[in-house]
Amino acid sequence: MVCPVCKEQMIILELHEVEIDYCPACSGIWLDAGELELLLEDQGEREKIVSSFHLDPEHPEKPYRCPICRKKMDKVYVGEKKELLIDKCPDNDGLWFDEGELKDVLNLGDKDNKVVELLNDLFGANLNNQNGGNK
Repeated sequence: MVCPVCKEQMIILELHEVEIDYCPACSGIWLDAGELELLLEDQGEREKIVSSFHLDPEHPEKPYRCPICRKKMDKVYVGEKKELLIDKCPDNDGLWFDEGELKDVLNLGDKDNKVVELLNDLFGANLNNQNGGNK
């Protein structure tokens, strides 16, 4: 799969028994439809986060193209306070997370999520250096 941001070839990694597409060039992560839900350990967490998605059709950030269907992805806020902005395929093929965003989304739920620990183990230096290490 080709990265929707930098157009480099992405690699497949297994994260908590879920195959994710990772771009080593820009550190972005693509999750196919349903994979975010698999990474969220608690049913209540899943419902809370997925139900918090709010489409922002007027957001000025340049839209990326879905690496599967090639349509321009929607900008979607995640969180009750619209804390994070991610990219979502309009055909529900999946979600794009820029560097560190997947960890941020998972942290909206259970702070002790094992997947966050795995992300830190896999990409720790990149994730912890982002935004002054406050993530």
